[in-house]
Amino acid sequence: MRIVAIIQARMGSTRLPGKVMKQLCGQTVMAHVIRRVQACPLVDEVVVATTTSLVDDVIVAESERCGVKWFRGSEEDVLERYYLAAKKYSADVVVRVTSDCPLFDPEVLSQMLEYFKTETVEGLKIDYLSNCLNRSYPRGLDAEVFTYEVLEKAFEKAEKPYEREHVTPYIYEHPEKFSLHNQTNDEDISHYRLTLDTEADWTLIESIYTNLYEDSEIFSTEEVISLFKEKPELATLNTHIQQKEIHN
Repeated sequence: MRIVAIIQARMGSTRLPGKVMKQLCGQTVMAHVIRRVQACPLVDEVVVATTTSLVDDVIVAESERCGVKWFRGSEEDVLERYYLAAKKYSADVVVRVTSDCPLFDPEVLSQMLEYFKTETVEGLKIDYLSNCLNRSYPRGLDAEVFTYEVLEKAFEKAEKPYEREHVTPYIYEHPEKFSLHNQTNDEDISHYRLTLDTEADWTLIESIYTNLYEDSEIFSTEEVISLFKEKPELATLNTHIQQKEIHN
């Protein structure tokens, strides 16, 4: 079972353009995401999937600097980009991660992949595993795990623009076709927002890294929550931000 984590990345962003290349404690946001995904021991390969647009040449250069493989595909049809990247790098199982999550937690992903592998071996059918079908983790820790076969079916069958743009709606909106599973945290901490989409998010993430980052260590979500308890004003920095909706 070859597990390939595919991180989608591009320079275009309506709310915070170029956010994945912003510098955070001496490294780009994207580099931090790559490092955190690589810290999951069950991932066999990390691949950055970007677009063929010239503006995304910098994404390719940063991928090479970080020592990971890359793939270039459609800007609008991200589902096709994922499918072709998974095919090129011989994925049996795909992990979907976005490049605007520098607080991504490799321990959460490890728990998800342990469950996926163990239950699959024991005969439980899992087509799709996510930690955000029923959200108990903060935005910014999102991960989706699905088989190559399921990705291929979505690629062949999905027709609506939002299904192509957001990769997985065709899968999780068809529970009659696919076996869907959700990873739930012991404590519901979904009211925190740890993703990077706006200047307010950036202010919060910069503050978290300033307080917790060390070159040789990857700080955990538990440490972030502890920081919020020590400095409750930090957690309020981006509470007013509304998440962009997926329009179908």
